[in-house]
Amino acid sequence: MKFDFRGVDEVQSYVFVPADKYLCRVAEVRPGTARDGSVRWSYRLEVAEGAYFGRTAAWDSLTWSDRGVGRVKHVLQALGVDTHGVVEIEPLHLVGRRAWVQVQPEERENALTGMREVRNRVPYMGYEACDGARGVPPPDMVVVEDVGLHEGAHDDEAETYAAAQVFEARVEWGASTPAGAAGTREGLASEVLTSEPKRKPGRPRKSPQPPAPAQVPTKPAVKPSTS
Repeated sequence: MKFDFRGVDEVQSYVFVPADKYLCRVAEVRPGTARDGSVRWSYRLEVAEGAYFGRTAAWDSLTWSDRGVGRVKHVLQALGVDTHGVVEIEPLHLVGRRAWVQVQPEERENALTGMREVRNRVPYMGYEACDGARGVPPPDMVVVEDVGLHEGAHDDEAETYAAAQVFEARVEWGASTPAGAAGTREGLASEVLTSEPKRKPGRPRKSPQPPAPAQVPTKPAVKPSTS
């Protein structure tokens, strides 16, 4: 086989949906640090409806720096977060929230490999609010992340589901953060390990069977005398 590869572009594509505006939900959030040392939350936007449902629309990030907080406020408002006054928010509070998001491909050169890569990006003001922006939070995933657990972290899966139960009992979604003893992660984790496990959907709890009635001994019947 003889082939001239000089005309073949070495471009790695990470584009899973074409450029357009999609209703997206925040599927996961990864806290990190920007180059200037500012806190940065990177999150994956997943298409929430239509022909591309479930596909990754783009990765985006919120940088909590002096230059970045303007966009942070715009994005949070589109996601249904009240940004009036002082706001306390954690990465887990974004998971499940939805907004209309504009995505478009962008080509860049990978500094490590030297190859060109194409990825979808969200423009600076590429978010719009939607009805039901708060969405439906996935409590299992959120709680597991908050107390420092992860799938497979424990042999007993009941502990993971206990975490979800504590979260559902104590937190109004998007309004406050989980509060264990003294409002700490350790306090929540303590409650997780001492809470009644929450069973997985599809595994109904067996109803206790009532005890069988005690057998009352009866006297043998006496035949009447024929004499």
